[in-house]
Amino acid sequence: MRKSSEALSGETIKSKEAEKVFGEIAPFFALVTDEILFDQVWQRPQLSPRERSLITVAALIALYRTEQQTFHLQKAIENGLSVEELAEAMTHLAFYAGWPCAATGLASLKKHLATEQQKQTDAEEGK
Repeated sequence: MRKSSEALSGETIKSKEAEKVFGEIAPFFALVTDEILFDQVWQRPQLSPRERSLITVAALIALYRTEQQTFHLQKAIENGLSVEELAEAMTHLAFYAGWPCAATGLASLKKHLATEQQKQTDAEEGK
């Protein structure tokens, strides 16, 4: 790892998503999430970020990992997946992972879209 000695000695490392969320309670978990998962695995050229996002969202839906869905749905959209493609993937998953998993995934997508729409409305109104 690039900064493992810094992190293990308690020094402040570059702020990243996992560090912001988990760093206070689990600094090593945050470190490996940021530096191995996102900086290494997600950057490998064999799959595009778009493909990795589709796989990740599908796994989270199939495994009913609802807490992680919001972050990865946003990341999937940022990585080029459309709402229609995500909804279609969830529809497809209903037959393989189960109806409740797919329905919960669609509810997460709907909630995420409503949140993003509200943010846009607030920004336009200057809130």
